[in-house]
Amino acid sequence: MYTSHEDIGYDFEDVPKDKKTLKSHPDIDGGWAWMMVLSSFFVHILIMGSQMALGVLNVEWLEEFHQSRGLTAWVSSLSMGITLIVGPFIGLFINTCGCRGTAIVGGLVNSLGWVLSAYAANVHYLFITFGVTAGFGSGMAYLPAVVMVGRYFQKRRALAQGLSTTGTGFGTFLMTVLLKYLCAEYGWRNAMFIQGAVSLNLCVCGALMRPLSPGKERKDPAGRDPQVPPAHSTESVKSSGRLGRADDKEGSPGREETLGDLADQACPEEAGRRKNLCAFRVLKMVSQLTLRVRKGFQEWYSGYFGAASLFTNRVFVAFIFWALFAYSSFVIPFIHLPEIVNLYNLSEQNDVFPLTSIIAIVHIFGKVVLGIVADLPCISVWNVFLMANFTLVLSIFLLPLMHTYASLAVICALIGFSSGYFSLMPVVTEDLVGIEHLANAYGIIICANGISALLGPPFAGWIYDITQKYDFSFYICGLLYLVGILFLLIQPCIQIIEQSRKKSMGGTQV
Repeated sequence: MYTSHEDIGYDFEDVPKDKKTLKSHPDIDGGWAWMMVLSSFFVHILIMGSQMALGVLNVEWLEEFHQSRGLTAWVSSLSMGITLIVGPFIGLFINTCGCRGTAIVGGLVNSLGWVLSAYAANVHYLFITFGVTAGFGSGMAYLPAVVMVGRYFQKRRALAQGLSTTGTGFGTFLMTVLLKYLCAEYGWRNAMFIQGAVSLNLCVCGALMRPLSPGKERKDPAGRDPQVPPAHSTESVKSSGRLGRADDKEGSPGREETLGDLADQACPEEAGRRKNLCAFRVLKMVSQLTLRVRKGFQEWYSGYFGAASLFTNRVFVAFIFWALFAYSSFVIPFIHLPEIVNLYNLSEQNDVFPLTSIIAIVHIFGKVVLGIVADLPCISVWNVFLMANFTLVLSIFLLPLMHTYASLAVICALIGFSSGYFSLMPVVTEDLVGIEHLANAYGIIICANGISALLGPPFAGWIYDITQKYDFSFYICGLLYLVGILFLLIQPCIQIIEQSRKKSMGGTQV
């Protein structure tokens, strides 16, 4: 899906397609590959960390614009949701522009969204500037960061992805503290302006995404491009003209005027030739770009809309259904916890050590520990994944019952640790669809997570506007999340029963 000409990780031999062998690149699993991990780590800090810290700004927007909580929560939800929803479509940019160019442009667009949001006059203005603009820029920078780590690693891919995604936890902790300080010292408008400047570091991270060099292109023995005809430079024409004059002086002085006229005629001919060469190069560049865009679109279209076999897999369809409800249960606490703390009169304690920072820090350890446990040969990845999901559901149900800072801190720690299963999602997806469909399938799962992040926080805000409590929003989201998990458990059982029936029917026919 994300295989552009400049980002190929392997060189193919000159053999038929069905017998192509892969020649590993020297930077695979080492060298510059660890710079990719570092780049992706900072991308997660700047994008995912900033989005998880938006609860700080959500409180400021409520005080500034005096709108309902459901309407105000749409700003954060749009930013989070669009970042993930556009994931499958960003593949088209990656196929045509490469990961480096896509990430750099994404950093610029994200920074522009933050800066424009500093001048917001109402919440609806923030929908466009922050929700759509900054969210789309985040998606353009986020997906290349994940893709490039996958391209640079083969043997240590799980370790590399795990290390890079820990930037989400570090970023949530750092950005929460940073935004709280900036809002207190300079106000939320100047804080967003400063954050826009900080987001320009995404361009630096994108510049580090050096594409793996493709195979050497065929050249003629002289090393020239066979499609471009050799062109004489002005210096060569002048030097040849001088040589001609010297020879004429020695051999035939009477022909100086004739050779001078020929030299004068050579200048306009050379200028016309250079114009034709420039036009030829422009046409060649346009044709190559057109072919590249067409090829990238075909790969993108066939990868997503032509992958009908993915949706014949019932377990994968159940996995999508699960993803539609899972991510909102993780996002809602980040958006609404700062206000819940204010409602419980726990602001002073929360200012010392924010509850969202507890989730972020424990989330880092959760990813590492769950990844290590899942790699043990005697333990199934699916079992670890499901146990973590059940723990997260239980935490969501218990959160409304806690009204002290200590009890909320314990529940937030459980939420942070159990949500570490996000690092296992690529592994689980690969088990469902196979390595050949992993990229397409994971893009669909990310899109489903984006829809969940888009609708979850506004839904919780609307429930509060109706009931004046956040309790029911957590109960409803937790119940939907539990249904998704149970649906994920039932489908494998149905498949096993159907397979056993087919085998029994085949045995009776024989």
